[in-house]
Amino acid sequence: MSDVLKDKSQKRDKKAGKVTSEGSHGVRAKDTRTKDSISTVSCLTELGHHDDNARMEHLTENTYQMGPYKRFPIPAVTDILKDVLTSYLQEEKYEVEWSQKMTKTICEVIRARVKDLMIPRYKTVVLVHIGQLAGHSMQISSRCLWDALNDTFASYSFKNSSLFGAATVYAVYFE
Repeated sequence: MSDVLKDKSQKRDKKAGKVTSEGSHGVRAKDTRTKDSISTVSCLTELGHHDDNARMEHLTENTYQMGPYKRFPIPAVTDILKDVLTSYLQEEKYEVEWSQKMTKTICEVIRARVKDLMIPRYKTVVLVHIGQLAGHSMQISSRCLWDALNDTFASYSFKNSSLFGAATVYAVYFE
């Protein structure tokens, strides 16, 4: 479309009360009107010169939902932790390089299995510790800003003859 036609179209829309949100970055808005409400959904369709990765930004409106419809299932997540730690660490001996790699692997497996539960509106943080059993003690603690009504965690510890493993999944409700 030529620039003259675009300008005429924009002037006509402006007089009619329509506001287009297409700017220099190609952001377009879809205007959905019903009898009682107006809803706008925006997305980024054209990347600027400073963006290296192709990504789509999707903005949604507030739901004003203050609590979860479905609570975080602590027993199911504890079973996942028990299953993963037992299967990965049952017959292993402690080695430093191996434990560094295995910690990352176990974290990814736990995260994927918890994500498969499809619990809406919860952000999860997975922590795994693997250490050598050599007659010494270890204490693991954490601190964070917490909503006691909606946020929760699940943890499980595993031991064999040469190592221990401790895994914790924190579930933080996303309002």
